[in-house]
Amino acid sequence: MLVRARVLLPISRPPIEDAAISIVGNRIRAVGRWKDLSRQVGGRVLDLGDVTILPGLVNAHCHLDYTAMAGELPPTKKFTDWLKLITTSKSGLTYSDFAKSWLDGAKMLIRTGTTTVGDIEMVPELLPEVWTATPLRVFSFLEMTGVISRRPPRDIIREALDVIKTLPNGRCRAGLSPHAPYSTAPELLRLAANTSRRRRMRVVTHVAESDLEFDMFTHGRGEMFDWLARNRRDMADCGLGTPVQHLERQGALNENLLAVHVNYLGPGDAALLGRRKVNVVHCPRSHAYFKHQPFPFDELVSARVNICLGTDSLASVYQARKRSVELNLFDEMRELANRMPSLSPEIVLRTATINGARALGMPGEIGELSRNAFADLIAVPHRGKIDEAYAAAIQHRGDVTASMIDGQWVIAPSDLPA
Repeated sequence: MLVRARVLLPISRPPIEDAAISIVGNRIRAVGRWKDLSRQVGGRVLDLGDVTILPGLVNAHCHLDYTAMAGELPPTKKFTDWLKLITTSKSGLTYSDFAKSWLDGAKMLIRTGTTTVGDIEMVPELLPEVWTATPLRVFSFLEMTGVISRRPPRDIIREALDVIKTLPNGRCRAGLSPHAPYSTAPELLRLAANTSRRRRMRVVTHVAESDLEFDMFTHGRGEMFDWLARNRRDMADCGLGTPVQHLERQGALNENLLAVHVNYLGPGDAALLGRRKVNVVHCPRSHAYFKHQPFPFDELVSARVNICLGTDSLASVYQARKRSVELNLFDEMRELANRMPSLSPEIVLRTATINGARALGMPGEIGELSRNAFADLIAVPHRGKIDEAYAAAIQHRGDVTASMIDGQWVIAPSDLPA
C-alpha cells in the first residue's frame, strides 16, 4: 500500500510536503516525497488528500479501569482526600464494571489517535480478554501495593509473575507496577526493580506526585505521614530524603523505569534521574486537576531526562458542568502547550510520540514514521502550509480522520462520512 498525504510528520526527520508512505505487511517500507516513491514503489495507492499523517500517539500512562469514573470525583483540597475518595469508589465496582470501563476507555483512545498505551492494570483477571477485544498496542503494568494488606512482597511479585506467564506473546505486553513509594514496602520496590531488569521488562511507579508525599519522605511529617501512620504503615523509611532519593536507595532508578508525575523535586533529584536514564511521564490535565506547582519540565530536560506524556485516568481530569471528558492525548498536548508556551509544537508532539516509544522500550518501532517501524499511524485534517503542520497537529480536536495499527486500518478513511 502506498498512502499519499498533503504533509507527513515522521518526527524522526523533518516534515515532508506532498508525501507518501509505503507499507508492506505491518511495517513501513519507505517514507518520502510522492513524486519519488510513486516511481519507485508499487502497490495500491490511497490518497488521503488534505491531511497530515503522523505516527500513532503513544500514551505512556493510563488507568483504563477507571474510565467510568469521569466527573465522579470533585477536586479536593488535599491529595489524601482524593485517595480516600477513589478507594471508596473502586470498592463498589464489579468485574463487569471494570471490563466495560476498560473497553470504553480503549475506544476513546483509538478515536482520538492513540495507538499504543501504557496502562496500569488493577484487575489482572481482565487479561488477556481485553487485549483481544482492542486493536491497541497495550502495555499492561500489573499494579501492586501491599502496605494495608501486609502481604509479603515476595508473594506479591510471585503472584504478578504467575499472571504474566499465562499471557500470550504478541502485540500486547505486560510489566510490573509497584503503585507508589508511599503505598508499597521498600522491599517490593527492590524486588520489582531487580525482577524487571532480569526479565527486561518495563516497570512503572507513581512518584513525587504530591507535596504531601514529598513532605512525608523528605521530612517525616505532614498529612500523608499522619494518615498512613494511623493505618499502621511502617514509617521507618521516611525522613531520609526525597521520594526520588527513596527510589534510589531501593535500586529502583534505571532506564527500565517509567516514573509517573515527578511533580516535586529536591536539589539534585533531576540530575539523579538523568544519570540513571529514568523516563518521566507527565500527565498535564491530571497535574492541573490537583493544582500542583509548575511541572519542572526545563529542569528535567536540562538533566537529559526523557519526558513523555500520559492521560492518567478520567478520575483525575476536571469535568466542567454539562461537558464530557475523554482520554485524549491531543487534549494533554494542548494543556502542556498552554502551560508552557515556550515549548515549540515539535517538542510537544515528540512527548506524545517518539519519547513515549523510548520510555516503553520500543525506539525506532513506534512513535515515528521510518523504515522498518511498525505501521502505526494517524491522519488529521490540514490545509495549511507545511511549516504550520506541527502547530496545527497539536491543536487538532475531535476524532482523527484515519488510524492504522500494525498495518491494519482501525479507522479507515472510507468509513468516514463524506
